[in-house]
Amino acid sequence: MPAEMPVRLRIFSLNCWGIRYLSKHCAQRYTMIGDLLSKEQHDVALLQEVWSEKDFHVLKKKLGGTHPYSHYFKSGFFGSGLAVFSKHRIHDAFLYKYTLNGYPYMAHHGDWFGGKAVGKVLLNISGLAIHVFVTHLHAEYCREPDSYLPHRVVQAWELQNFIRHTSAGADVVILGGDLNMHPTDLGIRLLQSYTGLKDCYNETASFDGFEQGFTHITDNPFTHKQELIPFGGGIRIDYVFFKGSKSVDVSCESLSTTKGPVPGQPFPYSDHEALSTELELHPSEDGKGYSNQEKDCTTDKLSELVNIVTEARTEVKVGLHCAERMRYTAARTGIMGLALLLLELAIAAVPCFALGTEQPFPKASFYLLGALCFAILFCTTLLYIFYGMEVKALQGAEDQMRLALGSLQERLKAFPKGKYEGRSQTELDSRDPSTLEPDD
Repeated sequence: MPAEMPVRLRIFSLNCWGIRYLSKHCAQRYTMIGDLLSKEQHDVALLQEVWSEKDFHVLKKKLGGTHPYSHYFKSGFFGSGLAVFSKHRIHDAFLYKYTLNGYPYMAHHGDWFGGKAVGKVLLNISGLAIHVFVTHLHAEYCREPDSYLPHRVVQAWELQNFIRHTSAGADVVILGGDLNMHPTDLGIRLLQSYTGLKDCYNETASFDGFEQGFTHITDNPFTHKQELIPFGGGIRIDYVFFKGSKSVDVSCESLSTTKGPVPGQPFPYSDHEALSTELELHPSEDGKGYSNQEKDCTTDKLSELVNIVTEARTEVKVGLHCAERMRYTAARTGIMGLALLLLELAIAAVPCFALGTEQPFPKASFYLLGALCFAILFCTTLLYIFYGMEVKALQGAEDQMRLALGSLQERLKAFPKGKYEGRSQTELDSRDPSTLEPDD
């Protein structure tokens, strides 16, 4: 254990809304963000929607003195938009691109072109292995009905899998980003239940920010106020999560958010509010801070996890049914386009086999109809391929959930009362619920 424990870490997270030529006052806001980070000097800054690599290099140059280490995660057509700036050396970095991310023909939403993903950097701070994750999930453009819900659930499933399978041996795990989900949404519950990550807003000893921790608020001039009124004037969709280990306990000492327009500036940093949190890392003490009720809730945790995975699997099945239906529609339309194209080719061949017979249709209309049939065939073929890929991705996620659910249910059935009496809650909580064996 490092002699300089406890260790304090200051984490910053912001969706920068950095779409060049489309986002308002983009260059000026990046200057403001750079000034803020230079002044506050957080240990780690997690940024989302830095869509232009040029803007990343502008920030990198500006923050060279305070955050000498940085990494930009490249993905998709525009890039993942994810960037990390750190006061501490980045020893390793990795990116996982989500298998589902919206639809390419929904160009006005743009998520598909962004290549949404989760990025990971590995830091070593005071001898501790700190695994830091940054992500941005698919946006929620309409809550009821939410056509992107199955995609976002699959993204949350892949996110928790990625964190669990890549953070073995970590002393501390930190996740920050725009998850585009409300605190009680299925994806958030799935993520927290499976990984054991704690929400800074719920754990902090001191909070300074907008009511209920909102990070998308009506007081921000860049937001569409009418969309937020049904939610009480704001929503919380940006998060910082954390988790300790057997050897390190982590507590959230403070959490703050920006509150719309920046004092002395004509506009805010972004259409989202920035999060700033201070975490304290100290040696773990078995049983510290756990009540007797929490010591006996292992079975309840497994039961809750079974219910959450079942709910997630149901949503994925709904998305799978829709994708299969759309694939069938694309195939049927493509066959109709092919039939029309073949019919037109047959008509065009009539003059060749009937000498002296002239083409019965005007050439311009004939060629226009042929182009239309070809366009229909081409577009439906692309759609069929895309929906086929979506079906496979949803089937894969559903299969994974089915396996995980079966394993959890078997372990829950075989879980004898009093089996873990005598073991500390720290030992129990340090184990992944999905790998909890009743007989070990």
